[in-house]
Amino acid sequence: MGKFNRYLITAALPYANGPVHIGHLAGCYLPADIYVRYLRAKKADVKFVCGTDEHGVPITIKAMKEEVSPQDVVDKYHKIIGDSFAAMGISFDIFARTSDPIHHETASDFFLKMYNDGLFEVKESEQYFDPEKNVFLADRYIIGTCPKCGNDKAYGDQCERCGSSLSPDELINPHSALSDAVPVKKKTKHWYMPLQNYEPWLKEWILEGHKEWKNNVYGQCKSWLDNGLQSRAMTRDSNWGIKVPLPDAEGKVLYVWFDAPIGYISATKELTNNWSDYWCKEDTKLVHFIGKDNIVFHCIIFPAMLKAHGGFVVPENVPANEFLNIEGEKVSTSRNWAVWVNDYIQDFPDQQDVLRYVLCATAPETKDNDFTWKDFQDRNNNELVAILGNFVNRAMVLMHKLCGGKVPRLHDEFLDDTDRELLKEFSVAKEKIENSIENYRFREALSEVIEFSRKGNQYLQKSEPWILASAIEKLNSGQPHAKYELKDVPMLQARIDNCLHVSLQLTANLAIFLHPFLPFTSKKICHMLKVVDRMLDWENAGSVELLKVGYTLRAPELLFKKVENEQIVAQVEKLHAGLKQSAAATAAATTVPVVEEAPAAPAKPEIQYDDFAKLDLRVGTILQAEKVEKADKLLKLLVDIGTEQRTVVSGIAMHFKPEDIVGKQVTLVANLAPRKMRGIESQGMILMAEDNGKLIFVNPAEAVKPGSGVS
Repeated sequence: MGKFNRYLITAALPYANGPVHIGHLAGCYLPADIYVRYLRAKKADVKFVCGTDEHGVPITIKAMKEEVSPQDVVDKYHKIIGDSFAAMGISFDIFARTSDPIHHETASDFFLKMYNDGLFEVKESEQYFDPEKNVFLADRYIIGTCPKCGNDKAYGDQCERCGSSLSPDELINPHSALSDAVPVKKKTKHWYMPLQNYEPWLKEWILEGHKEWKNNVYGQCKSWLDNGLQSRAMTRDSNWGIKVPLPDAEGKVLYVWFDAPIGYISATKELTNNWSDYWCKEDTKLVHFIGKDNIVFHCIIFPAMLKAHGGFVVPENVPANEFLNIEGEKVSTSRNWAVWVNDYIQDFPDQQDVLRYVLCATAPETKDNDFTWKDFQDRNNNELVAILGNFVNRAMVLMHKLCGGKVPRLHDEFLDDTDRELLKEFSVAKEKIENSIENYRFREALSEVIEFSRKGNQYLQKSEPWILASAIEKLNSGQPHAKYELKDVPMLQARIDNCLHVSLQLTANLAIFLHPFLPFTSKKICHMLKVVDRMLDWENAGSVELLKVGYTLRAPELLFKKVENEQIVAQVEKLHAGLKQSAAATAAATTVPVVEEAPAAPAKPEIQYDDFAKLDLRVGTILQAEKVEKADKLLKLLVDIGTEQRTVVSGIAMHFKPEDIVGKQVTLVANLAPRKMRGIESQGMILMAEDNGKLIFVNPAEAVKPGSGVS
């Protein structure tokens, strides 16, 4: 564990304006929890801090939508978020709030120290102002028509229909979301931090001192620094937030990204009187777990603040993850395209570790990754149930059946090469797992744990203790055996004992290896083995003597259960239902316009008649339909177009069951060049219409002969 005597681990403060989804878990909270549980198992002095970020524009926007006060919003979602984390086993030492008095005091003092040291620049600038409400407007409070796609509900910072980044100056017919008044420009004063003054130090600290950081983090930092840093305002015009602690700052609050990271400090203060040991002593290792959208704040702005203030350690590492998509699409909370953690807990009670496993196994550690419910099912059934759960259950059942429910002894004189090879793997597995965890490669570490249990299954299969037991039973009953004699019975029983002794010691090691990743499952194994939690200390990992010989163990219980097709179908349908509900709510909203769901696509460039005439559109009838193996979204269709039957691969599997579309008529682009998809040559394209996420076949109003042209 090197030169560090204590560890301070932070996870990004989630905005208290909605529940958390699985993208949040995969991005930073689960990796942080895995790392912290490992450090605790190594008996490290570690504090794990987090809390809700309760200031900023997203909070006030949510309050407007729900027609309540900002305080009501943060009170509601702080509890929902905290309960979700607790249910998923995210083991914070404290889950604080930036609305707490201790945070207001800490952030104000931090600002004042920098102010008194002359580290801010005061600048005047023109910003948009609502003349009716008499307030300055954040960009999100300005709504108008997008100049790029014509959406009349675009925000002053972004059009959520076409995804374009905007500024309020670009909007057509801008108006205030608070009063509908036309905003005007008005001068305002703010305090800026000259980040360019810290550029040389940042370059030396990051670009020279931390080349070991993940490529995505190092690369983004390098890009910012290479382009040159500029002064950045650390205050905002608002009535919601931490008031700027200066006499001439009426109506000003601290910029949320100045305020929020100080929340790590105030949370540590609330947690322990020795908070300064974790923030001010050089032998502390500070690690920030975040998503990639927060890299600049945690690697450049917050470290510059800490350096400017003085007396604080700066992060040793910032292992940011990329984004997790869902069913091939980006998570969108505004469109309700998300798997919410509190919903998962209700739908899959007592299966928190299944989600933890899937999110770690598919974690977007180096690039964006995709969560699908089919993959969730496959990993549960084929890995957790069939490999990990299967091995533990077989070892426990065979121990009860063949060894009287007690840990058998190890007979050294009868150890064979198979036994010895597996016993060597105990320490090898430990070394691989801890090396991966310490280098923030959690997917790799978890894969090693599953591989260890797979080797256990292979060992049982090769040793075949049930075959040896059958031979003993036959010989003891006086029947002859083709391979063994009655005098071999003690040897056979010794080999059975050895096999199950090694298997049970492997099971105990699995409990230790699994605990950072699947804590609930680890505790189940400990319960069956009748061992106390201190066995989970990392110093015990790799040991071949964890269980005492002759110790009676509890009856086996299944660690995991299969996820059925019906559950997966229900979850996919729930996703799409949420999308439709969001669209309906958006359409009805009037107070704060939000993006309408599934808007009509903007018109494509004009074409000539000759261009259209090149298309050979024909009506076809679907004769056969089947799913494409290992492709959740693809169906393989056989389509009759009159003169021939065509194979067409179409990405409609998430919308239609194969058996439901046989006999349907469709419109086919018949002269499209063939294209191979998943090794299948697709000979055409089916025309579809999309209505709020629902796909509909484009077909004639009445049945026609296959091959009929469309003109």
